[in-house]
Amino acid sequence: MPRPTAEDHGLSTLSTAEALRVFGGVALPTIAGGVIKRLPPMMAAAEKLRVDESADRVLRRLRDRHGDGPLLIKAPGRTFVLPLSSADAGRVLDESPSPFTPANLEKNAALSHFQPHGVLISRGAERDVRRQFNENVLETGEPLHHIAPAVAEKVHEEAGRMLELAEVGGRLDWDAFNLAWWRIVRRVTLGDAARDDHRTTDLLARLRLRANLAYGLKKNKAVREELDQRLRAHLARAEKDSLAGVVAQAPAQPETDPVGQLPHWLFAFDAAGITSYRALALLATHAAEREKARQDQGPLLPYLRGCQLESVRLWPTTPMILRDSTKDTEWDGGTLPAGSTVVIFAPFFHRDEEELPFADQFVPEIWLDGRAKQHPALVPFSAGPAECPGRNLVLLVTSTLLSALLQRADFTMVSRPRLDPSQQLPSTFDNFSLEFDVTARRPRP
Repeated sequence: MPRPTAEDHGLSTLSTAEALRVFGGVALPTIAGGVIKRLPPMMAAAEKLRVDESADRVLRRLRDRHGDGPLLIKAPGRTFVLPLSSADAGRVLDESPSPFTPANLEKNAALSHFQPHGVLISRGAERDVRRQFNENVLETGEPLHHIAPAVAEKVHEEAGRMLELAEVGGRLDWDAFNLAWWRIVRRVTLGDAARDDHRTTDLLARLRLRANLAYGLKKNKAVREELDQRLRAHLARAEKDSLAGVVAQAPAQPETDPVGQLPHWLFAFDAAGITSYRALALLATHAAEREKARQDQGPLLPYLRGCQLESVRLWPTTPMILRDSTKDTEWDGGTLPAGSTVVIFAPFFHRDEEELPFADQFVPEIWLDGRAKQHPALVPFSAGPAECPGRNLVLLVTSTLLSALLQRADFTMVSRPRLDPSQQLPSTFDNFSLEFDVTARRPRP
């Protein structure tokens, strides 16, 4: 791929001082928190320092000075691009994988630690084959996956066990929630026999921690081989009411590598657990929305899906969406050269007060009444042809879990910062320190 030249392409280029502010105020805090595997101490610090609020100020000042871009940042051998308008961000996502490939250089360096054949870092014909396989298994175009009844049963069982333990001490913290969450994920993805297979997901966690330092650590081949072997064993069992069973029945070409797709599904479910726990906090502190959520009916649970999407909008689990340009592209201000790396900073768009009257509030209805669709940079699951193929499956699991918890218990948030419906919601919210008092609800007569 040709590298961008140093010549002026007609688009605004940031000064060295401005570029350093973007690096220090936007990129560095995001990277420090753990891009691939969240780091609890760093997330606690980020919440106290309100780093997303600071990042937002940096980008607003750039937009006020230069317009809404895209703005270029020149670095040795690289050109980075900051879109600052919703339309430009939407264009980049809509025009993936060509001319804006998701197989970005930094992303490839990180994800290759644990999913070297994953669809996100695949290109050309291999990407097409792997994307189609992912869509077939995850049933991307269907609101409900065909294993939805079994998924709901697994979720309700684990939610009940989670609450039984929480009610003993009257408290639910992240560790207890996360333990139950991973049991759900393993049962849904790998089958019921994998419920307590902590070893498999612990191996993945070790690789993801190394992936945080994409260029700084060598790949751990031994751990990856053990993970691969364990995943193959679960796939060989192929329980019919799990994704492993669906994989066993799905057609695959030689370049597909079905086992190689599983680590990304597990990786994506980790982020979904974080957003679900934050959504629980939103519902625990917003009485009107909580009552609507409890009245949500049917397998689709549309209102609770909206609550989950709002949690991701307010606190994106993928703050920086990266794309590399594969050829020169024309913009209003000039030409963006091939080889440029586009950085879409999701928190900036998700909380843009100039475009969103609901920017800092919890408004699940925007995902039901069409308002969210009016803003192409609201991308809780990315967007365009590279949108997460497991979106509907993730929303099925998370909305079902929230419903199961809310129907059986009342949750009172006891940790700080408190979420107040009458105030702006905090820009950064540490899920690891979040705690609730839990009280069983009395069955209705």
